[in-house]
Amino acid sequence: MLKEEVVTALKTHPCYNNDAHKKFARIHLPVAPKCNIQCNYCNRRYNCTNESRPGVTSKVLSPTEAVNLVNDVKRRIPELRVVAIAGPGDALANEESFETISLIRENFPDVALCLSTNGLMLPKYATKLSELGVNFITVTVNASDPLISEKIYDYVIWNGEKLTGSIASKRLLQSQVDGISKCAELGMAVKVNTVLIPGYNDNHIPELVKMVKGLGAYIVNILPFIPVEGTKLFNVSAPTPEKRREIMSLCHSDIRMMRHCRQCRADAIGFLDSDRSIEFMRRKCCNSGIELRNYFGVKSICRDDKSRIVAIASESNNVVDCGFGSANMFRIYESVGDNVRFIKSIDVNTRGEVYGQPHIEHIKDVIGCLDECDVIIVKEIGPRPRNILESRGKKVFVMSGNIMDVIRRALSFDKTPYKPKSHARARSSEVDL
Repeated sequence: MLKEEVVTALKTHPCYNNDAHKKFARIHLPVAPKCNIQCNYCNRRYNCTNESRPGVTSKVLSPTEAVNLVNDVKRRIPELRVVAIAGPGDALANEESFETISLIRENFPDVALCLSTNGLMLPKYATKLSELGVNFITVTVNASDPLISEKIYDYVIWNGEKLTGSIASKRLLQSQVDGISKCAELGMAVKVNTVLIPGYNDNHIPELVKMVKGLGAYIVNILPFIPVEGTKLFNVSAPTPEKRREIMSLCHSDIRMMRHCRQCRADAIGFLDSDRSIEFMRRKCCNSGIELRNYFGVKSICRDDKSRIVAIASESNNVVDCGFGSANMFRIYESVGDNVRFIKSIDVNTRGEVYGQPHIEHIKDVIGCLDECDVIIVKEIGPRPRNILESRGKKVFVMSGNIMDVIRRALSFDKTPYKPKSHARARSSEVDL
């Protein structure tokens, strides 16, 4: 049974409540760099502004810095309702998490406190977290079968000892089971995150969902696996949107499904659909060391004169599958020579209609969002947006297929040197349709 204060806070929690995510904001405080497990899909990089995925932050903050940041954000984003710790490591493997939570509760008693964990130490700390006022817990559980888990996790650090194989998987699973149950008994709202990894746990997830529902979980978030360079699962293909929707359809009758997740960074700030963290943190790009500060007029993508920034209209992580005006998301890549790397995703949620003034406004927004890109690759595009993009010096290609293959094919036709722009990034109101 959820505590009364949790039921009230659920109305404004953007992750636990789909109706709240466009109205209320959250902040992730990156105070927890250490982790006590190694997932085979995780490669945490603390200093890069260019990647948008869990486990990444531009800087690790001290508890005092975190409090100062929340104070600044609350002044400038009055819709802030949730303060969370989501890494970049595991929150419960870092003493700084508890110090930060205490300071936040003391200084900002009106916000809801949220914490993400792999669950290894959750049985030990669940009561302490509840007493500190943490009412929302997210636990990442990727399997309820140790034989599956041992293919997903490399090792677990337990009482100072490094565990591997089935021993590590069984230890982690038991902690997750005990921790979720204990949090539910304490009246906390538990969200279970599950990374959908094709060929590993995709067919197992419905069984996992039934298990966590029985333990008292409130909601489940099935996240698409992101291939990350430098990890053991880098060569595994990301799941298609259709596969993810299929699994959610199988599971939604058992438990609530989170369908609006943006797989946020450990230093995310603002609304789920509109991250504003770059306004509050001075970030350094891992490539050039150039300091990045603000929006409009200051480049948020670091580059040299050999690079190309490419926007891909894609609902999946590996193929070009959307038209320019119908895409909900553009994936942004940087190409330098033969090397292509993913930078970030840009959400461009459609306005619901594909004609008339709402659609025209949507097209304006998309063109403004992609102003820093040199090359746009889409499955289809109308003549007017294409003409506008090309008039702004961008190359537009209509292609389909594997993203990496398509980028290399498109860039084989584009030999134009990159020239830094002297004008500020275009606002949507400056685009004339």
